Amino acid sequence: MNQEKQSADIQMIQRILPHRYPFLLVDKVKEIDGTASAVGYKNVTMNEPHFQGHFPGTPIMPGVTIVEAMAQTAGVMLGVALDILDRDMLIYFMSIDKCKFRRKVVPGDVLRMDLKTLRGKPGGKVWRFSGVATVDGEMAAEAEFMAMVDLPKDAS
Repeated sequence: MNQEKQSADIQMIQRILPHRYPFLLVDKVKEIDGTASAVGYKNVTMNEPHFQGHFPGTPIMPGVTIVEAMAQTAGVMLGVALDILDRDMLIYFMSIDKCKFRRKVVPGDVLRMDLKTLRGKPGGKVWRFSGVATVDGEMAAEAEFMAMVDLPKDAS
């Protein structure tokens, strides 16, 4: 297996994940170490639609979108590691555990998401991950989550 860590820019991310604006919540993924770990980045900007109502005059990124951004980072990690590009992969949450929020995430922040695989193997459908999201080295959120990878069979 290739030991060199890989990365994914926004073009590659869109070839892996089905998400699009306004729900594509990861801008780049670096340090992809096979299916073991990866680091995702989200540039938080004021023009995101959830800031219109969360909260007027005090924009704060909703915690659920932080957890979703961590899950999308895990999906990109699997897509790169397992070479799943342009295959219409879907990933569904199965559980979210040990979820905690520690600081506000606001426009102008760069959200860094460190993901590790706790359970899962190539060819398997069910994976378990742990994620920690930070801003400037300060923890914003952490969670463990389980997801099912749904990869359509190739048409023959």
